Amino acid sequence: MNRSDLCYLWAVNDVVPIEQYKALEAKFLALQHELEQLKRLIFGSKRERFVPAVAAEQLMLDFGQSEEVVEAEAAATETISYTRKKVAHPGRTVLPDHLPTEEVILEPEEDTTGMKLIGEEITETIDYRPGVLFKRRVIRRKYARMTPVEGETSVVIAPLPERPIPKGIAEAGLLAYLIVSKYLDHLPFYRQIERFKREHNWVLQKTTLNDWFAACCTLLEPLSQRLMERTLDSDYLQADESPIKVLDKDSPGSTHQGYMWVYRNPVNGLVFFDYRKGRGMHGPKERLAGFKGLLQCDGYKVYDSLAAKQPDVRLVSCLAHIRRKFFEAKENSPKKATEALSRIGQLYDLERTYREEGCHPEQIAARRQVEARPLFEGLLEWVKEEYGNNLSTENIGKALRYASQQLPRLEPYLSDGRIQIDNNLIENAIRPLALGRKNYLFAGAHSGAERTAMIYSFLASCKTLEVNPLEWMTDVLQRVGSHPVNRIDELLPGNWKKLEV
Repeated sequence: MNRSDLCYLWAVNDVVPIEQYKALEAKFLALQHELEQLKRLIFGSKRERFVPAVAAEQLMLDFGQSEEVVEAEAAATETISYTRKKVAHPGRTVLPDHLPTEEVILEPEEDTTGMKLIGEEITETIDYRPGVLFKRRVIRRKYARMTPVEGETSVVIAPLPERPIPKGIAEAGLLAYLIVSKYLDHLPFYRQIERFKREHNWVLQKTTLNDWFAACCTLLEPLSQRLMERTLDSDYLQADESPIKVLDKDSPGSTHQGYMWVYRNPVNGLVFFDYRKGRGMHGPKERLAGFKGLLQCDGYKVYDSLAAKQPDVRLVSCLAHIRRKFFEAKENSPKKATEALSRIGQLYDLERTYREEGCHPEQIAARRQVEARPLFEGLLEWVKEEYGNNLSTENIGKALRYASQQLPRLEPYLSDGRIQIDNNLIENAIRPLALGRKNYLFAGAHSGAERTAMIYSFLASCKTLEVNPLEWMTDVLQRVGSHPVNRIDELLPGNWKKLEV
């Protein structure tokens, strides 16, 4: 008799009521799963890779054998055979032709007088020097008029070129480098200060650097407002949220848990970060007040409340979140979880094919109707059946319940080629925030968090649209101060063209 049987007899003999025992057992299993997930987050791989035991297109036959018998047979005899494509070695890395070349000519140590040059042996390598920090000295020559002109001064001098910060010593290139290094390369300002001191023997005060950053954000505010308007101007948006710690001035030494609400427009590629002090419905309700259309998100209840109050908003779910629930249940219920993961994998294989073949939205919609719809409907039917027969409160029960609620909301993606199968693209936009807060830890104030949201909006949009963020930031900081307001769209990452000098 094993431990489980003894516990059951102990419960039956009125030591503990059977209902209480079952509740305690369920709670124990839930806590055990939570502990396993925490250990995986700390010590294990973050990838949710799943390789089915058989080909995804091959149906599995069940001749009445129990799951335990099948697993026992698989453990007794296991044959692994597969064909792997041999990948050719790419060879030595090619040196780019556009890099500046420094030539070093070496003569033999022996005297070559009277010898004939018959050729050269050329060896190319690549080297690096720290970035160049230089002073720009603008010399404006002054001239005196020999003949006075009415209404004009007697001294003639060229005006100073425009600078991002009037009367400031920092040019646009340096300011852009500081901002991109912090929010894209995850180097906090204090580390950059140390680098300038070490590599250039230049001491930069932190307060000065913070003032520069605040001034740049003030300069970029009109462009940020326009970015928000263009991002939300669509009938299809993706949304997600992520925490950020903010110093609380009312409680010295403690931090406030703020949130970045992120909205991505899959049509034009723009991304907008909206900082809020909480995770409640007030933020998205205010920001999406006039939105009508499809909102793709996870199963967070705030989105349900938003859709209930705004009938013109229709929620679209994320298949990646549904898949994650089954992946987490793989250890406790391998048969059902493997079946779900295999079915979901077939849908992802189709999406991968569409991307590789460069299909446009109309083609994707047509092919999804023929190829993806049968698989999707089969998965939905399987989830409904399994959930109806499921009595488990463990992880597989939670996965089936979540899938039964969220999977029907994904149906619009079958008829609209613009709609993504999941929210992974917006999660990729949030990743720099997750990496950055591990380095700079927190924002200094709520106003600082709002500026952080502004910069992340610009940089995430640049990444999505494949725009060089350093070049964009340098050029825009130089031009935005005098750029016509009615043509501000020209400076957005999707429309920007570098000013030719």
